Amino acid sequence: MYEVIYMKAMYEPWWQFEGWEKEIVSRQEFQTREEAERFLQEQKSAFSRQYPHHLAKGTAFIAFWTEEEQVFCEACDDDLQTYHGLIWLCNGQPVHFS
Repeated sequence: MYEVIYMKAMYEPWWQFEGWEKEIVSRQEFQTREEAERFLQEQKSAFSRQYPHHLAKGTAFIAFWTEEEQVFCEACDDDLQTYHGLIWLCNGQPVHFS
């Protein structure tokens, strides 16, 4: 089974810190790689239009952001960037293709 996860957090999706699942906004499941890949490409296109910055780690993780979307962190006394992340999984593991 393939999944495409959208998460919104103060860190890029590839970090997957403890409790990262709490940051999940949506999760889509697919039976085939092709369906998941098509959906992922659609999401990447939509996010690219909305957020001017992006960075990918392999084929499984991509983060999008705009510098204007930040949240103040009282504990660190600083503004933290908000990231919109997409994660592509197969059977719960990141999908990596060469």
